[in-house]
Amino acid sequence: MASSTLFKFHSQTFKTLNPSPPSSNHPTSRISHLHFPTSLSRHSPRLNKESTTRTRFLAPLCSSLPSPPVSKEEAILQAKTCLSSCLLKPLNNPKLASPKLKKLKQPRFRLEIPILDDDSPSSLSQLAFSIFSDMPISRRGSNSVKLLFLWPDPSFVEPAVKAFRSDNTNHIAMSPVSEPLNKALKSADVAVFMAPERSQLEDVRLSTEGFATKPVVMINPRWLFEEEKSFGDDFVGSFDVVYAFTGLEVRGILSKRKGVIFKCVRDGVVSGERWNVLVEEEEGDGALRVVSQFKARPSMEEVELVLYNLMAMNSPITKSAKFLKDLVSNITGKK
Repeated sequence: MASSTLFKFHSQTFKTLNPSPPSSNHPTSRISHLHFPTSLSRHSPRLNKESTTRTRFLAPLCSSLPSPPVSKEEAILQAKTCLSSCLLKPLNNPKLASPKLKKLKQPRFRLEIPILDDDSPSSLSQLAFSIFSDMPISRRGSNSVKLLFLWPDPSFVEPAVKAFRSDNTNHIAMSPVSEPLNKALKSADVAVFMAPERSQLEDVRLSTEGFATKPVVMINPRWLFEEEKSFGDDFVGSFDVVYAFTGLEVRGILSKRKGVIFKCVRDGVVSGERWNVLVEEEEGDGALRVVSQFKARPSMEEVELVLYNLMAMNSPITKSAKFLKDLVSNITGKK
């Protein structure tokens, strides 16, 4: 399939929804990280031949829909563009909270770019560098923006410091709110939570609230979207997803389908962008085709239903059954 040269599905988590008995032929679903064949390293600017291969993108539902990326570099560029456009306004038009004014909404953004081979400190710090290095953002009255990165544990800090080598970035490990953390938050313009764990959610919440009205970014949280229903409140839901590119796979009785869930916010406007479900064409050049769009983020059950219906329409069993029904209709004259 032509699109297999664009991205490979590297399974990181497996979840079967609506489990059936062993004898059942009910399809299973898999959520995957997208594994592009090229390296994220800035020391290797050349793309290999596979990553530069492009595939057709079919969007019959919306001709203005942005195309999914075909390489790691393009995915990072798309994410960087989406995030920078969203950060420009809050950085240059800061609003100061006042007891006399209604509580202001804090800008909170979320990126989901699961394209790494692993979540090691070196890989994750390189991803952060690729997104934020040379990002076209500035703050009113200054050409520089001070970034505070909060990492899952201390092992991430040293690789991040080596990757950035910048006076405008500060790197600390996630921890309960403390005086050093409050000091770091006070001096930063943007706080970035890199791959936080579910167990760290309360620390993320307190740090975010301590950052007042300044923008906060969350990248690749280490939990499934389906788990968020059990978190108890809408703190995680208060982060606007400005970029998401998540691989998925559904296996049926005789076939399997690969696709992506894709969202890309353009021009810094976070309302109105739809969530798109795309699948690889089974025939031809393996183009990605939009099969459904959602106003809100679709649940895994909704995505499964879309793909199951698509597989059923194209399965040999269904086609044979339809052929027999049409044949009977032609003979008897009944539908």
